[in-house]
Amino acid sequence: MSGRRWLQVALGYGLAVVCLVWVFHDVDLREVLRSASHVRWAWMLPAVLLDIASYVCQGERWRLLLPSSRSLGVARTTQAIYAGLFVSEVLPARLGELVRGYLVQRWSAVPLPALVGSILVERLFDGIWLAIGIVAVALTVTLPRPLMEAEGILGGVVLVALGLLVFLLLRARRGATVGKVGLLGRLLHALGGVGSSPRALGSFAVSFFIPFFEGLALWMVMVGYGLPLNVWSGIAVLLIVRLGTAIPNAPGNVGTYQALTVLALRLFGVGKATAAGFSVVAFVVLTVPLWGLGLLALSRSGITLGSLRTQLYSRATGTSFQRSSENGVRR
Repeated sequence: MSGRRWLQVALGYGLAVVCLVWVFHDVDLREVLRSASHVRWAWMLPAVLLDIASYVCQGERWRLLLPSSRSLGVARTTQAIYAGLFVSEVLPARLGELVRGYLVQRWSAVPLPALVGSILVERLFDGIWLAIGIVAVALTVTLPRPLMEAEGILGGVVLVALGLLVFLLLRARRGATVGKVGLLGRLLHALGGVGSSPRALGSFAVSFFIPFFEGLALWMVMVGYGLPLNVWSGIAVLLIVRLGTAIPNAPGNVGTYQALTVLALRLFGVGKATAAGFSVVAFVVLTVPLWGLGLLALSRSGITLGSLRTQLYSRATGTSFQRSSENGVRR
């Protein structure tokens, strides 16, 4: 492991420890256990199903953006997403994006620039809906000033990215190339092609249901835990957690997830002990099924974490995605 990667991993785990210490250092654990003992577990199954539905929507969104998606169904793209999520949950540095791209390229031979372009467009769609969601929630509940300032920064970044995409779309419609020939030029040209696809608008619409289902899932966990909060408060907590965990941290967002959940619930008058207990229950309910389905998705792809690490890290020595996919890895 290089010194830079080691530092990144150490910072991620260090942040997780600091966050967990803050969550529990002044909390009576007996009160935490008491609040968790009244959980109505019947609400957890629909919460898990809604969370799964959000990832199926993500699979459908990606399928619509991929140029050769006729050979891929939503089941395949969702499988790749779950496999990537599992790798990101158990390994540092968020390798999940590379994993899901690697799997889809093996299954459909999507050109690398188009593959990267589709993932970048996904992130743009996520940013747009996140910014819209924060504004919508702010009209219903009072949000803290730091969050609104972060939303302003996010909105500015989204506008710049959207302007770049519109520029690339106009050039793609005229059949123009972008920049000089090379990887960057091909990537920008592919990005314009992905964004100008007739199905891009449908993909953008599907993107709405990803945070919507996630927010409903988290709110149902709140109801099952006995928190007297409405659905808008649940979505607000989700948006705060998503915005705060956008930066790389420890695998599975351990620590930061709990700290951000506690901070968000405190804004709505929830006691710290109750919020701390809820943060653990919500993490288990919404993360453990993801681990199980992610492990199943990865195992059904015919590869292991060891072989994936070998294939992915070989890129650092000059091996491309395309060459890796031709090395006889079993489908």
